[in-house]
Parts: sequence; structure tokens; C-alpha cells
Amino acid sequence: MGSGHNHSHSADAHSQRGKLLLVFAITFTVMVAEVVGTVLTGSLALLADAGHMFTDSAGLLIAVIGASLALKPATYKRTWGYKRAEIIAAAGQAALLLGVGGFVIVEGIRRLVEPPEVGGPLMLWFGVVGLAGNAVGLLVLASARHHSFNMKAAFLEVLNDALGSIAVIVAALVIALTGWTRADAVVSLLIGVLIIPRTLKLLRDTVNVLMESTPPGLDLSEVRRHILALPHVIDVHDLHASLVASGVPVLSAHVTVQDQCMRDGHSATILADLQRCVAQDFDVSVEHSTFQIEPAAHRDQESIPH
Repeated sequence: MGSGHNHSHSADAHSQRGKLLLVFAITFTVMVAEVVGTVLTGSLALLADAGHMFTDSAGLLIAVIGASLALKPATYKRTWGYKRAEIIAAAGQAALLLGVGGFVIVEGIRRLVEPPEVGGPLMLWFGVVGLAGNAVGLLVLASARHHSFNMKAAFLEVLNDALGSIAVIVAALVIALTGWTRADAVVSLLIGVLIIPRTLKLLRDTVNVLMESTPPGLDLSEVRRHILALPHVIDVHDLHASLVASGVPVLSAHVTVQDQCMRDGHSATILADLQRCVAQDFDVSVEHSTFQIEPAAHRDQESIPH
């Protein structure tokens, strides 16, 4: 049995946690500012956006906790440490975002029927303040959003906030220029339409990881074909692949080889070829691989009914 490991991953977990903490602080500060704006202007649009900020602040706090847990070292009890904590955190954020998107759509429909009274120039200024804070958060997270599900979910949280701030600004301008108060409802429905599809995709991706589905981009039938093409390999079975966390695919298989390979020491070369194959020959590089090398006689013995 052999295992190939490389613990050097592209995403720096400490850097990710620092970025999440900074964006959480920005989002929470903007939320407090919008609550103050609601009190000063009486704007329901600002109150709704502050509600989005509150939910997204909670989601970002979940992301910080998930990133912190992912830094804990592996133990004999938890051999992968808490790497999967970021997947659970991302799934929790996706669930929160779905709730926010549903609220936005329901509230938008209600406001189309009963347009509320919304406020004056202060509403516009608080919308600008919110958008400025969101823009800083998006810049902080932009480069890291592809490194993990957790960072991607956090980026969507801040994007959701930015869309909410833009909606406040657009609604404030339209209402100020035309007096059409239903503008608030229209832009709120647009937010829901933009956010929910992205959130459903994130939720699907995290559920696939938790269900230990094959990593996206890795075709196990192609992996099987490559393994069978290696010299002295007779068969491959019990082939499995999954993701432990973002960027950490794992693969295992039982590989049957010619009997003489177990006697002449050639099995070590076969093992090296197998590990090189899954690490280099596919779009998804699998650096954590475990193979059980079996002689043909062992396979024949397994096939005998007991």
C-alpha cells in the first residue's frame, strides 16, 4: 500500500482568515451606519439593506470561525484536522443567503402592492457609504475567492451587500427625481434574481463535497483507462475520489498487477507510476493518493465463493 502526499497548498489559510476578519469588520461597521441612517431618515429601503448586512455579517462571522478551525492541526482522532469546517461554513452561508434572497423577493412583491414612504437625500448618502464599504470588501476578497468554498461564499456575501447598496442608491435617485416609490421594490426584486442562482450553485457544490462526490473536472473512467495502460497492471477496482476540502482531492484504488511484480520488487516502480499518473496526467492534480497493490493470485482468491 502506498500514499502520495504534498501538504503545500496554494491558499494561505492564515491570509484568508485575516481577509475575512477585515471584511467582517467593514460589513459590521456599514451595518451600524445604515441602522443609524434608518433612524434618521425613516427609510425602509435602508432598514432592509441593514437587515441584509446583519445576515451577511453573521455569514462572514461563520466564515471566520470556519477558517480558524481549518488551521487546527491534524490528530490521530481527526486525521485531516478541521479542513472540512470551511465546507460546512460555506454551506451555512449559502443557506443564509437563500433566506436573504427569499426575503428580498417576498418583500419586493409586497412593496409593489403597497409602496412605502422612503426618505430624502440622507438615504442616498447612506447608500453611497454602504457601497464604498462593500467595494473595499470586494477588493480584499477578489484575489482569494477561487481558493476555497469559504472565501467564495464570503465574496458572495459582500457582493450581495454591494447590490443592496446600489439598490438603495438607484431607488433614492428615482424616487427623488420622479416620485415613483415602487422603484424600491423593482430594484429589490432584481437583487433576488441576481443572488439566488449563484447561491444555489454554491450550495450544490458544498453538498457535493459533503456527499463525497467525484471532484469536478476529474473523470474516473479516464483515470481508470490511464491506470490500466500502465505496464504490468491487470485490473483496477474499488476506485474512489472525493474532496476533503477546497483544493484537496483524494483518490484511492486497488490495483492488480502481474504476480512476478510482487517477487522481483517491481511493485515499487508501479506504485511510483500510479502516483505520478494521478498527480500529473489530469486537469485535477491528485497529490493525496493511496493505492493497494495486489497480485493476480490475490484477485483470483477473492473471486472464490466462501
